[in-house]
Amino acid sequence: MGYKSDIEIAREANKKPIQEIGAKLGIPSEHLLPYGHDKAKVGEDFIKGLSGRANGKLILVTAINPTPAGEGKTTTTVGLGDGLNRIGKKAAICIREASLGPCFGMKGGAAGGGYAQVVPMEEMNLHFTGDFHAITSAHNLLSAMIDNHIYWGNELEIDIRRVAWRRVVDMNDRALRQITASLGGVANGFPREAGFDITVASEVMACLCLADDLADLQQRLGDIIVAYRRDRSPVYCRDLKADGAMTVLLKDAMQPNLVQTLENNPAFVHGGPFANIAHGCNSVIATKTALKLADFVVTEAGFGADLGAEKFMNIKCRKAGLAPSVVVVVATVRAMKMNGGVAKADLGAENVDAVKKGCPNLGRHIENVKSFGVPVVVAINHFVTDTDAEVQAVKDYVASMGSEAILCQHWAKGSEGTEALATRVAQIADANMANFAPLYADEMGLFDKIKTIAKRIYRADEVLADKKIRDQLRDWEEQGYGHLPVCMAKTQYSFSTDPNLRGAPTGHSVPVREVRLSAGAGFIVVICGEIMTMPGLPRVPSAEQIMLNAEGQIEGLF
Repeated sequence: MGYKSDIEIAREANKKPIQEIGAKLGIPSEHLLPYGHDKAKVGEDFIKGLSGRANGKLILVTAINPTPAGEGKTTTTVGLGDGLNRIGKKAAICIREASLGPCFGMKGGAAGGGYAQVVPMEEMNLHFTGDFHAITSAHNLLSAMIDNHIYWGNELEIDIRRVAWRRVVDMNDRALRQITASLGGVANGFPREAGFDITVASEVMACLCLADDLADLQQRLGDIIVAYRRDRSPVYCRDLKADGAMTVLLKDAMQPNLVQTLENNPAFVHGGPFANIAHGCNSVIATKTALKLADFVVTEAGFGADLGAEKFMNIKCRKAGLAPSVVVVVATVRAMKMNGGVAKADLGAENVDAVKKGCPNLGRHIENVKSFGVPVVVAINHFVTDTDAEVQAVKDYVASMGSEAILCQHWAKGSEGTEALATRVAQIADANMANFAPLYADEMGLFDKIKTIAKRIYRADEVLADKKIRDQLRDWEEQGYGHLPVCMAKTQYSFSTDPNLRGAPTGHSVPVREVRLSAGAGFIVVICGEIMTMPGLPRVPSAEQIMLNAEGQIEGLF
């Protein structure tokens, strides 16, 4: 039996005007800024007027470590949101926007899949409402103003060897990781080493995703440290008088985007930091807005729970004063078999022993999430090749961990396939069983925070960091940044820093290659192992298959 592709299903969507979707949440049409007929931004004045309302229940969807077998975290997020609406709950979804880099690279789209999708799928995965372009422009405006200031006399006495601000572009381009800028003679400035990160790793992206409003955003942008003087004193974005113009560029991007699922339920899609190199959550303003408008808000955090969920708890919830009522950990039978040593080509054959052998990866994520004081439900994202015995093996394992696993068939059936999950999640959320607390206190030293995550979440034996890195962390503590949380940048494929080490490894070390102070965003980025803040394209990028067909429709975008 053949199955329709995600894009074919999305094209058949019976979309409603975005004003009708807003009405479901009580948003008057005059407070929606339409981008076409099927997407709109929610006005800042309306959002400010919600402050006195009580919050709904926050549900986080996370997953096991990603494998080539596929897990379906966004698909489950959408399916659960639709399922909650199906059983009569007033629910909204909050997810991130898609980056062009992985879209044209290897990961593909970020709008869900099958009959659990957010639409318009093509636009969401491409330019959408232009938020990423605005972030890229604001970031690179600051870059231009730094070099311009140096060119015109360098009144701030910036040491050009210590310019910390890199440029960004929303594409995977390894050729730009390290560059030499300002070549070509006196008219072009002073030559120096520089480089590019991908836009989703930009501190501007993090500032926008953590800010409460435009005033908070400008304050955060002003706090960004762009360079240091010869005496090692910092130079801030506001010293260059760039924060005002950057905020102007981000004025519209700061407003959350409202779209809909295939079942015409409301979805906020806003912000897009990666979870392996940034904090991996949608914007605080979108989440807070949704919580004021819906009884249940389903959001996700990128990649596995060791990255996205850990940062959701330790960074986003800490900064925004949020607390999840339930966490859903997504797993698949196929991924359990792959963690159990089965090759991708052999995943279709029943192998209960391999499922059992691969379950410890899931088990560790369950333990880790529970350590934050939040109840856990496992969603088994169903594939047609899964057998009853394999599904039961996962259910039995999860039961032995003190949690419950529920089979979900949202990809094929939409909300009908998540009724059981939605019912159980709502019961747990309404029972107020959570006693949420971050993993470490603000007062803990920066290196101790790194060690806490490495040992308690990754189960590493030690953190390897040379004297230069430890000294840098101590300097930041002395400068008043010791209270900040840490944002770990490491491979998403393993609990360790070795992407090939599957399962639930122990006895490994976490080598710290570099630390970066994101004073505006309000965290320390800790770059571990070989992870790159500018990805590269694979040998055969998805871009080779993306094109317009004879009818002018997009092909190859999943």
